[in-house]
Amino acid sequence: MKKFYLIILLMAVMLPTTLVSASERKKKKQDVAEVKEEKKVSKYDELLQKPDVMTAKGDFVTVYKVGDKIYFEYPLRYMNREVLIGSTVSASSEPFFINVGYKYKNPLHLQVVLRDSTVFFNRPNVSAIRGERWAEKAIRQNYIPFFYKKFPVYTYNADSSAVLFDATPLVKDNPDLSPEGRNGTFTLKLVQGEMAFGKVKAFSDNISIEMNQQVTVGMEFSIFKASFGNFSTRSVLSMLLLPEKKMMPRVQDSRIGVFPTSIVLGSSETGTASMPFREISQKQDGIRSYMVANRWRVEPKDVEAWKRGELVEPVKPIVWYVDDAFPEAWKAPIKKAVLLWNQAFEKIGLKNVMQVCDFPTADSTFDPDNLKYSCIRYSPSATANAMGPSWVDPTTGEIITASVIIYNDIIKLINNWRFVQTAQIDPRVRTKKMPKDVVDESLTYVVAHEIGHTLGLMHNMAASAAFPVDSLRSVTFTKKYGTTPSIMDYARFNYVAQPEDTGVSLTPPSLGEYDEYAIKWLYCPQPEAKDMWEAAELAEKWIDEKAGNPRYRYGRQQIQNRYDPSALEEDLGDDPVKAGDYGIRNLKYILGHINEWIQDDKDLTHRKELYFQIQQQYLRYIMNVMYQVGGIYLTQVEDGTPGLPVEAVDRKRQKESLKWVIDELKNCEWIDAPELTKKFGLKTNTSSDLAGMLASYLFTTLPVNVTLSSHVAEEKAAYAVREYFEDLYAGIFVSTMQNKKLTEMEKLLQRSAVSFGVNNVGTAGNTMIASQSGTEMGRLERSVLPALDEIVAYDLDGTGLVKGYYPQLLEVEKRYGKGSVAYALFVNQFGENSAPFQENVFVENISELYGYNILFLKKARTLIKSKMVSANIDDKAHYEGMLMRIEKALEAK
Repeated sequence: MKKFYLIILLMAVMLPTTLVSASERKKKKQDVAEVKEEKKVSKYDELLQKPDVMTAKGDFVTVYKVGDKIYFEYPLRYMNREVLIGSTVSASSEPFFINVGYKYKNPLHLQVVLRDSTVFFNRPNVSAIRGERWAEKAIRQNYIPFFYKKFPVYTYNADSSAVLFDATPLVKDNPDLSPEGRNGTFTLKLVQGEMAFGKVKAFSDNISIEMNQQVTVGMEFSIFKASFGNFSTRSVLSMLLLPEKKMMPRVQDSRIGVFPTSIVLGSSETGTASMPFREISQKQDGIRSYMVANRWRVEPKDVEAWKRGELVEPVKPIVWYVDDAFPEAWKAPIKKAVLLWNQAFEKIGLKNVMQVCDFPTADSTFDPDNLKYSCIRYSPSATANAMGPSWVDPTTGEIITASVIIYNDIIKLINNWRFVQTAQIDPRVRTKKMPKDVVDESLTYVVAHEIGHTLGLMHNMAASAAFPVDSLRSVTFTKKYGTTPSIMDYARFNYVAQPEDTGVSLTPPSLGEYDEYAIKWLYCPQPEAKDMWEAAELAEKWIDEKAGNPRYRYGRQQIQNRYDPSALEEDLGDDPVKAGDYGIRNLKYILGHINEWIQDDKDLTHRKELYFQIQQQYLRYIMNVMYQVGGIYLTQVEDGTPGLPVEAVDRKRQKESLKWVIDELKNCEWIDAPELTKKFGLKTNTSSDLAGMLASYLFTTLPVNVTLSSHVAEEKAAYAVREYFEDLYAGIFVSTMQNKKLTEMEKLLQRSAVSFGVNNVGTAGNTMIASQSGTEMGRLERSVLPALDEIVAYDLDGTGLVKGYYPQLLEVEKRYGKGSVAYALFVNQFGENSAPFQENVFVENISELYGYNILFLKKARTLIKSKMVSANIDDKAHYEGMLMRIEKALEAK
């Protein structure tokens, strides 16, 4: 009984405790559940659980699109690594202004750094490298990275292996990553706030984000200003992880035409400037400056087999993808153009370097707009051109990716070339539409040229000047060498060949001797070199071996200034006078048969276009000779090897060239072709327009060039400015001196001579040598720039937009003078901005042109006065008008 009461007592004592404990346990379980519930809804999970989230998960970065925001999940293991970020246009509402497949801006080179709770995107400072270990501290303190953008860490992922941050400010409305800026004559500006994100993708080492944007397109040239409104564009932004193990750079040698990589200083938001790299060391006095060559990372798979002389495949071939939007007939010649370059790589022991295929249809990872893929793209635009830009790792010059853009009307261009340059000998091209074999061989040439650019090769405009002109009429010579030692020249087709030269080759070579030589210098492996300086010494010997041989000479392309007559576009052979005679003979033959050959052209559209092309070809022949006058051969040479860096054109050749030009202008009426042009409508004769434009060179560009040429020539061999004006006077006024009746062309040349002379010494004073350092350009500086017709004739505006707005720009040039359009157009050197172009050399300190113009006018005044009484009655008004202008100008002095 006692035991029973004891149990009851114990239960009574324990019951409240037990009940409380159960309640507490229940409450604790609820608290734990609530804590667990709170942990589930982390900031990371909260973001990913939003209904509008789009996820692209990759091995590199995972991208989340959440509404109108972009988030990056960035792995910690990739912090401190370098990336390239850039965009490619993937769609456009107007291909004439905005090109699909084109990368309008150089990619951003950035390093991603995590510091505390902030992610920094900095631009690595690669301005200097340490040549010796002691310099490491100095570089660390004096060459810190450039800040670009920063982003607060939003949160970490579930296992804390990556940070999540809002990357929207990096990619939205960022002018560095949009088709904004200058496209030839047009300016493109991003419309802020009108952007929308599309698809996001992620892969093993890169990501892509689709961006729909609005771009305003405008155009402004002095008095001519236009706005074309807003256009829609879709771009794909790519961020690519750069290799951790860098390629050994190849130090640039100025004697070979290879695109260089230099440093871009400062932020793109505040403006940029380029300069060479610097090595800090005591190996030589002063800091050593250098640039590195752009090239792909082509390395043999089996180095030992390569050393034994076996053909070896590369570790990573260069693979090209051909757009599925191309006409089917174009694809075979395009692919052939890519594979042609294997010929050069095989010469250095590497096979199958160049590979080409169609856009894959079964590969889900393929994206033609991704920075990772090199593609040949089609643009259904009336632009008659093609281009081949590439993107590089700016620390080493390694080409990461490249593009070739082929515009629809490239076919029209090559058809025109073939007709005006080879119709005299090739019956196949005497038609409105070229046969397939002609189109294929011409298209292969154009694309192979652009592929050469993507391999790192610049234009070599001196190549075609290496061959003797008469060799281009030889069957055996042209079958072996074509028309030029390099397809990187603008040598085009064999306009020297005469109708009787049956069997002569009419096209450039597949690859020339220079092209194979350039590929060797750029890509031949150097496994024995311990660093880039030793590699540079080894490669230097290959150039030394060819120094002095004109077939391996590199001639820089000339855009703003055109000093070297042997490095021009659109020329053939070593003697422009002889080549011009052959070419003009052919043009007369073609023009005489154009109505016979071109049928089915009731509205005359095609014949008008061909006639314009004949005019342009004729202009080139005259300009090629004209640039001999005051010409200076410029060659990149190294001390101790053959060649001169600066050499004036021979005095005798300059005099003969000036006489040839004046005689040609006096006798150019054949270009009027009335049997053809009388159907074209109201206009002045072509001969008058052509001679009037070219006469301006005789009193603007050429006197300046002769001033400089005579200055650098040896005194006894110089073609003096005094002698130039004497020869000019004698050539233009010879019929007046002989009391002959003047032709219309002679009158035009005399009026032009007086007009330019009066303008140069008139009421404006000594404006011929106006200041060239101020904001307003002096007349002398403008005069050495190419005229609008020269820009068109030599294809100096690769966009083709100048041709599209030729009438409006012609009005600009008429008002502001020769060179004004070029001055506005070529803000930077066209096409190859980082290339080492020849800078303008101003002659105001050595110029006596003002005085020679006065003497020229006084001499003309004396002559005209002496001939007024005996002059032909039809010439008297002509002489009176000139005399009045001269008197008025000289009285003002």
